[in-house]
Amino acid sequence: MLEELVRIKSFAKVNLYLRVTGIVSNGYHTLYSIFQELDFHDILTFTPSSKFSISCNRSDLPCDDSNLCVKAYRIMKEFALTSGEWSIHLEKNVPMGAGLGGGSSNAATVLKFLNKAWGINLSEDELINIAKKISADAPFFIRGKTQIAGGIGEMLDPIRLPEQFNLLLICPKIHISTSWAYRELDLTIKKENYKFRNLFDKKRIFWELFENQFETVVFPAYPEVGRVKNELIDSGAQYSGLSGSGSTVFGVFKNKEEAQKAQKRFNSFITYITLPIF
Repeated sequence: MLEELVRIKSFAKVNLYLRVTGIVSNGYHTLYSIFQELDFHDILTFTPSSKFSISCNRSDLPCDDSNLCVKAYRIMKEFALTSGEWSIHLEKNVPMGAGLGGGSSNAATVLKFLNKAWGINLSEDELINIAKKISADAPFFIRGKTQIAGGIGEMLDPIRLPEQFNLLLICPKIHISTSWAYRELDLTIKKENYKFRNLFDKKRIFWELFENQFETVVFPAYPEVGRVKNELIDSGAQYSGLSGSGSTVFGVFKNKEEAQKAQKRFNSFITYITLPIF
């Protein structure tokens, strides 16, 4: 068992590609997506304690049973081989409700840390099965990096992109309801998904094939978010898209210098420049 304070980065993600393919009996939607882990991150600090507690640097983030870290902790406690407890402090940098998966990443970080700290030693596949109980995005963060996702997000196929790039994240101060976005989608429009693994074998990324189906409902309802995408393209992005159901819009640039130049055009927004984790 670990006995000292431990600080761990909890990384965000974007959806480089996203289409919703259907809906299943329990109300969950199936999708086909490319999840990309980012170097942009929160920090979780774990401190040995006589009892479990959780705190956060953001007063607007509940630290009650609704917090995904709490859910992850309590699930892992059922497997614990020791009675030792941990106090968790969450330093939140990733915007909440912005389509970057911050809460799901935090939960996955808790699962992975406690698996080691409590000597549970579950396999990655076993942790993924546990993560499914917490959120749709949490399974991805067990392995992270770049993965093609199917099903409701739990069918994951790791891949490696053939090119390096930088991302400029633009975060409008707009909350977009994920449940609303799913309800508004027209699932009668069918489109064959690309076999991205085969495309990447060509040693380049075909950015012109990427899309996010949520843009068809989000941009008409929130035109200011759509304007961010257009501005990123005008500023030289190879590709720009909504992450998840938003409201974050990202631009893909060849290098940091091009991303920094484009960043100057978005002074009225919260912005971040980050790298993908491969």
